[in-house]
Amino acid sequence: MSEETTEKETFERALRSLEEAVELLEEGELPLEEALACFERGVRSAGRCRKVLQAVDTRVEVLLKDRDGALNVSEFKEE
Repeated sequence: MSEETTEKETFERALRSLEEAVELLEEGELPLEEALACFERGVRSAGRCRKVLQAVDTRVEVLLKDRDGALNVSEFKEE
């Protein structure tokens, strides 16, 4: 399994977990302690999503055409 696949699955799981926490909290039926635990899980999931998105952001690649018109991939360099 490639690193990109692992990151995507981690992001997808974290996003799903965050969505589930939001749904449970929006229902408003959880006792206070369970709601707090659910909120904490949601915050952790949001943090994982943010971390993965930041990692992806630093790996942005730009397609560049060479003299022959072929596309090459190179790392994006911030100026």
